[in-house]
Amino acid sequence: MNNSKNIFTRWSETSLVLRILVGLIIGAVLGLLCPGWSAISILGTIFVSALKAIAPVLVATLVAASIAKAHGGLGPRFRSVILLYLLSTLTAAITAVIGSSLFPITLHLQDVAAESAPSALTDVFKALLSNMVSNPLASVTSANYIGILFWAILTGLALKLMASPGTIKVVSDLADVITLIVKWIIQFAPFGILGLVFAAVSESGLEVFTVYGKLVLLLLGCMLFNALVFNPLLSFIATRRNPYPLLWNCLKESGLNAFFTRSSAANIPINIALCKKLGMDEDFYSVSIPLGATINMNGAAVTITVMTLAVAHTVGAEVGFLSAIMLSIIATLGACGASGVAGGSLLLIPMACSFLGIGNDVAMQAVAVGFIIGVIQDSVETALNSSGDVFFTASAEYCDKRKKSKTS
Repeated sequence: MNNSKNIFTRWSETSLVLRILVGLIIGAVLGLLCPGWSAISILGTIFVSALKAIAPVLVATLVAASIAKAHGGLGPRFRSVILLYLLSTLTAAITAVIGSSLFPITLHLQDVAAESAPSALTDVFKALLSNMVSNPLASVTSANYIGILFWAILTGLALKLMASPGTIKVVSDLADVITLIVKWIIQFAPFGILGLVFAAVSESGLEVFTVYGKLVLLLLGCMLFNALVFNPLLSFIATRRNPYPLLWNCLKESGLNAFFTRSSAANIPINIALCKKLGMDEDFYSVSIPLGATINMNGAAVTITVMTLAVAHTVGAEVGFLSAIMLSIIATLGACGASGVAGGSLLLIPMACSFLGIGNDVAMQAVAVGFIIGVIQDSVETALNSSGDVFFTASAEYCDKRKKSKTS
């Protein structure tokens, strides 16, 4: 028994990033050498499923408990983080417009079956409002984070106004229990990453690097430029401190895991654990992290914009300066409505294409292309989106502390 405890203790004390890298390498090697061992991929399925299952409960309890316990003073931080989220997404869309203008891409489109997708921006807003007021229990079971946030905030406010300190303590303890369960799940992340990498490599090999290579390079180039240049610039303006140590930490500990889970929602527990490790205010990050998983979508904005302009170049549609600016705004707002699951941004391409007068049948062919390259595009998109949630949450908190230190 003691030996088992010692092994688990040594395992948990070893750097999680190091363990994930080892799992990554083993998964890639097995995927190349033994692609027929499909049972290995179940490790990834179990890991992602466990995170997706616990994340809605974690968010609901943490947000409600944090608001119930909050003592005020978080308003400026929330304003700052929301502004950073939206500016980052907008600059990503503008980066994609510029990149697509400098390196125009055309697609070899084929007939594909049409799928259901938003046809106009009003559809996105209708879906957001509908999700916000959906049944609270259904929101948790279906991982509807807009609804979870809405009802958890109302519950927290009601607890703050009406509940006794003992009741609030019970809710807080429940949040701590769920957090502990999340920590246990995260300890098995290396095995999950091993299974996810094995599945990707055994199914696709290295072919995805050559098929639609130029499109992949344009997408990744725009995403990385936004993540490594514009996002640090926004953080520096807000905090007046070197943003790159924080950025590297977020990419290493959050982005790496999100790259393989390909789900912002599944990465919420990872981000909350990282915020706690960074010593941030739980009352703040327990709300800003799930909020970021919903509206901080710079990678999604790049995908929507680049794919839309690629379709426009293919069909010969004219895209002037004003149209490009409007497309950036539409991509920003649309990206905020993208679901936090793998491929969630792709079904918003037809909405953006409709703004340029491109029909749904043609636009849906671009969606099919997106799914072909999704093993890379969606992985990098999710890594940048999710790591940015922690990055801007920390930046908003540092900004608030800087302003308070100047006035004191």
